Amino acid sequence: MSTSNLTRRGLIKNSAIAGAGFAAPTIFTASSAAAYTNEPTGGSVTLGFNVPQSGPYADEGADELRAYELAVEHLNGGGDGGMMNTFSSKELTGNGILGKKVEFVTGDTQTKSDAARASAKSMIEKDGAVMITGGSSSGVAIAVQGLCQEAGVIFMAGLTHSNDTTGKDKKANGFRHFFNGYMSAAALAPVLQNLYGSDRNAYHLTADYTWGWTQEESIAAATEAMGWNTVNKVRTPLASTDFSSYIAPVLNSGADVLVLNHYGGNMVNSLTNAVQFGLRDKIVNGKNFEIVVPLYSRLMAKGAGANVKGIHGSTNWHWSLTDEGSKAFVKSFGTKYGFPPSQAAHTVYCQTMLYADAAQRAGTFNPCGIVEALEGYEFDGLGNGKTLYRADDHQCFKDVLVVRGKENPTSEFDLLEVVEVTPTSQVIYEADHPMFAGGALGACNPGA
Repeated sequence: MSTSNLTRRGLIKNSAIAGAGFAAPTIFTASSAAAYTNEPTGGSVTLGFNVPQSGPYADEGADELRAYELAVEHLNGGGDGGMMNTFSSKELTGNGILGKKVEFVTGDTQTKSDAARASAKSMIEKDGAVMITGGSSSGVAIAVQGLCQEAGVIFMAGLTHSNDTTGKDKKANGFRHFFNGYMSAAALAPVLQNLYGSDRNAYHLTADYTWGWTQEESIAAATEAMGWNTVNKVRTPLASTDFSSYIAPVLNSGADVLVLNHYGGNMVNSLTNAVQFGLRDKIVNGKNFEIVVPLYSRLMAKGAGANVKGIHGSTNWHWSLTDEGSKAFVKSFGTKYGFPPSQAAHTVYCQTMLYADAAQRAGTFNPCGIVEALEGYEFDGLGNGKTLYRADDHQCFKDVLVVRGKENPTSEFDLLEVVEVTPTSQVIYEADHPMFAGGALGACNPGA
């Protein structure tokens, strides 16, 4: 496979995020005759949507597919245009991408890396997809990102929260709009300190794969820095559905905080088990026992029901935000599907728009043109305020939300409330931070 020798333009330093203006449109200047994987030759272009349609994260996957279909509808000139109307870039006009109608194929990741790679490989080799996006697992994201790098197509990550995705496992062909474990911890820690004090003993239950490991590392480091003691860290299999055997030891551990480094169905089940064991009613070390969920979603809150009331965590986006982009997206999604979108839906809709915009600005579907257009790209109008795609690691930096389960929800969708909007300056880190060390971005691969 060939590699591009394009020089990354303007590596933007961390300090530049606050004051820099929006990037000018990028023009891909390499030879238009250069071949690349799945170069569209007809009147359409195919995108690959690879989501969990079965397994513990299937609810997230279903909402992702809804958002992908909405994004394609908007790109092709249907509906009300959604966030195309609020996006700071005005390149997208409802005429597809570079005048080509957008089509799509789907795959089921099953929240299994092998299955996700197989479905992505099929979409690339059999369906001619120029871009793969989706997933609700960092293990899946890292596996598919590696495949896309090898195949010479762009990977626009869906829900992947592991530090490793844009850390040791980062790839030039991969981009992440979602935040990560470090950013969750940086946003949460000050709130937890204000709520629960600096003298706490924390017990961690952690999903045993890359996301859980880096989320545990991040939240433990952030809480220990403010004075908390980590009593124990226990890994739980991703396939677990009953966490009773893991909850029971917490009762005699001396811990007065339980940190659930779980997501999706795992979090629903572990939180339910913790409440059933009466943890929330306990007084330990003279303090009310507390539970923390570092990574939250509306879909998880719905699954856990009343158990989430008063429990804090972080989220990438929430449908109650009042910026123009968020309102436009909620209106479009709600009109089409009859209920508000999740953070999963928001993330993948944004990823689709960002890919389409990058291709439009670059004037090509060549992945190296896309990379050049996205690296160091600053934008607004897609929710969460001004956002930067850092060139060094292809991580997006934007405001992070701290949320808690509502005590008195008004509907089955009104389950979380935003208690803190943490500014980018509080969650940004150096690209060579130890939690993100190892690996190299490498060079763009255009494939064939």
